[in-house]
Amino acid sequence: MTLAIILIFILGYLTIVFEHPLHLDKTVPALIMGALCWALLAIGFYGGSISVIDTHDHLFTINHGLGLTDLEVQEEGFANALLHHLGKTAEILIFLIGAMTIVEIIDLHRGFEILKSWVKTKNKKKLLWILGTLAFILSAIIDNLTATIVLVTLLRKIIPERSDRLWFAGMIVIAANAGGAWSPIGDVTTTMLWIGKKVTTGGLIVNLVIPSIVCFVVPTFLATFLKAFKGEINVTVDNEPLDKLLSSKTMLFLGLGGIVFVPVFKTLTHLPPYMGMMLSMGVVWLVSEYIHPEEDFTEERKKAYSAHNALSRIEMSSILFFLGILMAVAALETLVVNGVGTLRYLAEMLETAIPNRDIVVILLGFGSAIIDNVPLVAASMGMYTEGIDSKLWHFIAYCAGTGGSMLIIGSAAGVAAMGMEKIDFIWYLKKIGWLALVGFLAGAAVFLAIYSFMAW
Repeated sequence: MTLAIILIFILGYLTIVFEHPLHLDKTVPALIMGALCWALLAIGFYGGSISVIDTHDHLFTINHGLGLTDLEVQEEGFANALLHHLGKTAEILIFLIGAMTIVEIIDLHRGFEILKSWVKTKNKKKLLWILGTLAFILSAIIDNLTATIVLVTLLRKIIPERSDRLWFAGMIVIAANAGGAWSPIGDVTTTMLWIGKKVTTGGLIVNLVIPSIVCFVVPTFLATFLKAFKGEINVTVDNEPLDKLLSSKTMLFLGLGGIVFVPVFKTLTHLPPYMGMMLSMGVVWLVSEYIHPEEDFTEERKKAYSAHNALSRIEMSSILFFLGILMAVAALETLVVNGVGTLRYLAEMLETAIPNRDIVVILLGFGSAIIDNVPLVAASMGMYTEGIDSKLWHFIAYCAGTGGSMLIIGSAAGVAAMGMEKIDFIWYLKKIGWLALVGFLAGAAVFLAIYSFMAW
């Protein structure tokens, strides 16, 4: 049964990796994989063929010699393990739903149109730095995926030539992933580590902001020497009126402020981050109910700007994907192999094969370019037992967050840009991939150098 669970996970994982050739939404195999892993785990546990372990390292096994009371204790241990993992997964999903709702409300009120006023140059190099800086900062606030979507949409309005847009879109992906790595709300993986009490807001920012800046600045600087970023471009912003509403600026700054407030709320109250996100979403929703986006705003038009409309625009397939993949990883974390959880056993094997953890984490960064970084980070959280804000967790946050930039399919930001601009996989690999690689390695080197200096 143990082998069957691991095999189901591997097959599901491969299906997710090859979602594009298979033309299958990755949510489908993720949900099936998560449900089947726990189903087989339950069958094996109640059949007495396998043991499970909880997060406190308590083993639970059913055998024929148990009395009624002991049997109830073992069954309750399994049920509590499942409930614990579901609760931890739900914390992440509620947090994401809140953040996505706020972003959609901002978008309904055309708040992101304000960004167009910040792009006034026709010089390609200046435009590259402006867009890259916006991507880096925005991704730390509204996450790298949303920042990429916002800025690629902006690109379409200011750069008419698709051949030029592709280069800028590729560099935005690098900048957005770098910006998301140092913020607890900038990437799903950093959010997972933050909610899972592996990192703190202050620890993440202090230890990763400089490596992340290097990861963004180095490839952007190298790109300025490329032919694609020389000369001027026909930017249309100066000639077009901004498509704003009366409520655009208010909702933009209120929404972004609400998201940024979440780490502050957690620090003040010591409550889980999703509670702060619920509060921020409630406030933004409240304001959106009474604000007037247009001069002659009627009750009939209210629905177009309502939070209900924003909720209908949330990409629920992504939420369900996270549900499936995180519960599948949790099943492996709960399944016992040689007296420990499967993922812990894998970590011990890696320690033996590759004694240097820094190399292991860097390889995880390369792996995130091929395989979705969410399950990789989820697996690492079950593999290692280091304390909060340890070097390991910070390095994992950096490598998993920025390593995906090396391939267009390696991150949510890259996939979004790929879909919006129909970026070719091979084109990105040849033109942008090497820049992302240099930035990734440069940032990793700076991270390790800073930690070595601090240890010395």
